[in-house]
Parts: sequence; C-alpha cells; structure tokens
Amino acid sequence: MKDLTHLNPDGTAHMVDVGAKAETLRVAEAQATITMSRDAFDAIVQGNLKKGDALGVARVAGIMAAKRTSELIPLCHPIAITKVEVTIAPLGEPTAEHGSFRVTSLVACSGKTGVEMEALTAASVTALTLYDMAKAIDRAMVIGAVQLTYKAGGKSGEFGTSAFGRSDP
Repeated sequence: MKDLTHLNPDGTAHMVDVGAKAETLRVAEAQATITMSRDAFDAIVQGNLKKGDALGVARVAGIMAAKRTSELIPLCHPIAITKVEVTIAPLGEPTAEHGSFRVTSLVACSGKTGVEMEALTAASVTALTLYDMAKAIDRAMVIGAVQLTYKAGGKSGEFGTSAFGRSDP
C-alpha cells in the first residue's frame, strides 16, 4: 500500500513539497453526471430557463472553479493552469420522465504537480451550476459519478482513457 503523501510520519496533515520535482506537461480529465426531470432537461437544452443560458453559464463556472481549486481544497498547490476545457452533453436519450447530462473537464499545465483536483473541481462545479440554474423546475436532481477518468504527466505516468481522444492539450 502506498503512503498518503499529505500526512507526515506522525499523522498530521501537510502540504507536499514539490520543489524538487521536474516540471512536466500535466493533463487530467474528470467527469460528472447530473440527472433531472424531463421538464428541466428540456428547458436546459432549449435555453428556456428564466436564469438564462444554463449550459454556457455552467461551462464558465467550471472553468473558473478549476482556476480557484487551491482556494477550495486546503492542501492543493496554486497552479498556473494553461488550459481548461469543459463540455456538457446529453447522456444517452432522455426518457419520458428523466434526462441526464455528462460533464467532462480537461485541465492542463506545465508544472511540478498534477491537475487532477482542478479537473474534478471543474466537473463538480459545472454540475452544481446546472442544478442551480434549473432548481426552480426540479429540486430532486441528482449529481453523481464524479470521477477522474484520465491523467498524464509526472512520475506516475498515465491513468485511464482520454474522453477528448488525446493526451496532449
């Protein structure tokens, strides 16, 4: 079993020292899903929400969230992100009762530490923003399956499969 990098030998939390690490291209992708009533799904797709363009607002919220991850997650390093891409797409065909979206985020940087947390934060906040935009129609929406789907760079190498079909941003 690997040691937890954010714990000192005495068990106290600390920020990992990445000073001696080499700068490499770091890429991470994450996904989240949000399932809602068919009425909410249709209103988002058609752009008929009173709050405006839910897809556009959610995409920008995800990008902003990636850039502010170190302010939200206590032991994350501030990172000079070079790219954030967020996509929101219907997840399969909607039923008469429900529809779902898959949020996919891609984050990249050239640095000493990875961007997995930034990608996960972008996907999560994008889904949360969709909830906020459509909650007047459906308060029972479910956000789920938030997960890292791909990462490359650093000494641990590659993990997963790129939904964007590439490992280079």
